[in-house]
Amino acid sequence: MSTVLNIESLRSAPVQTDPFPFFSVERSIDDTQLAGILQDFPSIEDGGSFNVDDVEISPRFQQFLQSIDSPEFRQIIRDKFAVDVMDLPMMMTLRGYSRKKDGRIHTDSKTKLVTILIYLNDEWTASSGRLRMLRDGENMDDYVAEITPGPGSLVAFKVTDNCWHGYPSYEGTRRSIQINFLTSEKASSKHRFFHKLSAKLKALFRRNKSAVKH
Repeated sequence: MSTVLNIESLRSAPVQTDPFPFFSVERSIDDTQLAGILQDFPSIEDGGSFNVDDVEISPRFQQFLQSIDSPEFRQIIRDKFAVDVMDLPMMMTLRGYSRKKDGRIHTDSKTKLVTILIYLNDEWTASSGRLRMLRDGENMDDYVAEITPGPGSLVAFKVTDNCWHGYPSYEGTRRSIQINFLTSEKASSKHRFFHKLSAKLKALFRRNKSAVKH
């Protein structure tokens, strides 16, 4: 049994089906573990998503990741969304910084069957940057739920043609882990390749920018 995730809270969370299936939990991480996980979040100063394999991770944070990739967590997702994820590839990516352009309304790609977001910020006092579950792809203000990206808050949704979501523009530290169950290993490899390539390009740009300043 996981000693990191609040498994019972996840199991008991109701699934909302309008306008698409999703559920949320305000505190998905055990209170005795939360402070250490927040402290150990990897240093990510660039925008965009990073493969967990491409950043330096502490043993404690690694334990947290392992508690997510577990049969009990997979079973919860399977039962909530009626999608058999028990043997599907799982992809984990990290975000540490939100750019002004981030958060625009979108649906997830068809190679993703379920998306889970766990926010790992110490607190969240800003009015913007809160994830909204939307009724359509046009109106950011027409939402059915708003998720505060505070310490350990989780939202999970089934990827559908109308799983519109986004957040009002926010620039600054906004830490999260995104978990996706993918349709195939081929899709997993493709996603990981592009995240790795993006990370390398960002690092190269940062080095060139620093060299110009000096």
